[in-house]
Amino acid sequence: MKTDCPYIMEGVFSVKRQIAFLLVIIMLAGTGCASAVVPEFPAVIENLDFGGATIWIYDWWHRDDEQHSAREESPDEDTQKRYDYVDWLEETYHCTIVETALSDWSGNPAELANMVLNRDDSRLCVVAIAADYVSTVLNNDLFMPWTVDLTGAQWNPADSALMTKKGTVYGVHPGKTEPRQCIFFNKRILAQSGIDPDSIYDAQAGGEWTWEMMEDLMDRVQQDRNADGEKDFYAMAGSGDDLAAGLMFSNDARFFDFDAGGALVSAAGRPEALKALAKWKEWTEIYMMPQPAGSEWDWYKTYWNMGTAAFYPGQTWQGFNDGSEMEEMEDEWGCVMFPKGSDAGDYLAMASDNIYGVPDVYDAETAEKIQQIFALYFLDTPGVETEDAWIGNKYAYTDDRAVEETYAMMREPEYSAPNLAFLLGTGNDVINSVLLWGPLESMSPAEAVEAAKPVWQEMLDAYNSGKQSR
Repeated sequence: MKTDCPYIMEGVFSVKRQIAFLLVIIMLAGTGCASAVVPEFPAVIENLDFGGATIWIYDWWHRDDEQHSAREESPDEDTQKRYDYVDWLEETYHCTIVETALSDWSGNPAELANMVLNRDDSRLCVVAIAADYVSTVLNNDLFMPWTVDLTGAQWNPADSALMTKKGTVYGVHPGKTEPRQCIFFNKRILAQSGIDPDSIYDAQAGGEWTWEMMEDLMDRVQQDRNADGEKDFYAMAGSGDDLAAGLMFSNDARFFDFDAGGALVSAAGRPEALKALAKWKEWTEIYMMPQPAGSEWDWYKTYWNMGTAAFYPGQTWQGFNDGSEMEEMEDEWGCVMFPKGSDAGDYLAMASDNIYGVPDVYDAETAEKIQQIFALYFLDTPGVETEDAWIGNKYAYTDDRAVEETYAMMREPEYSAPNLAFLLGTGNDVINSVLLWGPLESMSPAEAVEAAKPVWQEMLDAYNSGKQSR
């Protein structure tokens, strides 16, 4: 069949799809193709055929019922285009693609390790892990080398660099950086303290949102207006761990860094890092609501939800995930990046993206085929405007400016940097238990860093000895 319409693709179609496609051509025959918009699917990869197998994309956030068959009965136009694209992928490459949870956030690495230990290649799959578990994967060779081209805009270069070992990439993240550490603010409390909540957004947009400005606002909030000897509101409640990471990166500082020779070294003793740690001590002691006696570790979620504090250091997903502390909150709230520190040129946050990789249980040819279908699956849906596709449900509980200004800015590479502590272990193992939970509470920042150095040096020696060297 020959036609002057430019959107007819070469590919593999089922008989039903050929018939449907011919009907579209007949319907559009009189239009001269001038107004027809038909998505252009990617060029077909020759010899990529799965023979009817299922490709499992394992994460930890999909529910059991969110599998291939769980589709909307009345999808909107863009969603239908996504369904059509997935159908095309599955028909073209003779496979079924399923996204579902393997385990939970901390359980996926263990499940991955079991696959590799038992040489379980019974399922063709890609497994997602949190950035906290990068060291487990790299140190134990749990992922196979990634051989599919990573030069396109589809891939996040910071995450590819983080997952590089001896010049080979072992894990990837499709898409831009996922926003993480942030500052939520309670609009009611700010307004009652004589502060216009939008002024914080305005300051962020103008590059004027700084540590000093936030301190001024916290001082204005944390007052005893009725002279009863008690604070009317606390300036802050939230995660001290997120506060520490947020302050460190917002001052353009790092816990760890590479030296000129490529060795991973401690950077927590540098002046900009010590200033961030000093600010953590100061804000924790002056502004942070103290933990109630006998409460659980996440006590602050309930107190924030009750509207007892003006600011809340946390992570953006807490603002749009179902079941988070924000979902049932009655007060209106907003969200901004951590304010700029005294040594920072611009806003900066920690990148902590989910990493995908192929379990090290297949031969090289099979692994590359899995990577190829994964790359196709996570391409932007043909025919769909993707500029705002990342937003998803992020308008669910917050205001427009949090999404359109804060979250949007945090996705861009110039506003984020990878946390190299993940190359040594989880945040709890490397930073929190060694530095924050104890030493920094009772020592000066310089003393606490010195106390942590022997523990860190053992980790660094193991990394730099060659097990995980680049």
